[in-house]
Amino acid sequence: MSLYQQIYDTVRRIPYGRVSSYGRVALLAGLPGHARMVGYALHALGSHGDDVGEVPWWRVVNATGYISNAYQPELQRALLEAEDIVVDHRERVDLRRFLWEGDESML
Repeated sequence: MSLYQQIYDTVRRIPYGRVSSYGRVALLAGLPGHARMVGYALHALGSHGDDVGEVPWWRVVNATGYISNAYQPELQRALLEAEDIVVDHRERVDLRRFLWEGDESML
């Protein structure tokens, strides 16, 4: 399985109405310390024949809850809000309320 596929499989586990961070996704995918790779993988969705709709990329925010997607921040915000995830005026999600930390058994 490719590293990107490991990341996509992990992102697919993030439940509806919850978010996770790039670093947490990397950790759960078995790639601790590789948060940037998660960003690269999500940005590459669709370029390798992956079905973008199958991977809920919009549920991944940075470690402080901010939407750091420079390519489609408005779309990410709209998709999060469609799941009743509140995004404030600073493009930030309250991680105390919406963070999914994953299943520790995945580690």
